[in-house]
Amino acid sequence: MTAAVGLFVAYQAYRGYRRNDSRPMLFLGLGIFLVTVVPFLVTTVLGGISGVSDAVVLLSWTVFEIVGLGSILYALTGA
Repeated sequence: MTAAVGLFVAYQAYRGYRRNDSRPMLFLGLGIFLVTVVPFLVTTVLGGISGVSDAVVLLSWTVFEIVGLGSILYALTGA
């Protein structure tokens, strides 16, 4: 459910970017997508592949969340 709502919010931010040509909205949408949707996909896809360790899944999850939060921070402060 979190991934679906996150995808919807990211899509709305992308629409705001397209409508107003607002660079911060683009980074906000990207950040929300990376924080909500990508970790779900990482755990579902990488977690389902046999031979992939839990450490790789956790590291991937953490990296995407940090990059997503950085994108949101950039959208709110520097874009």
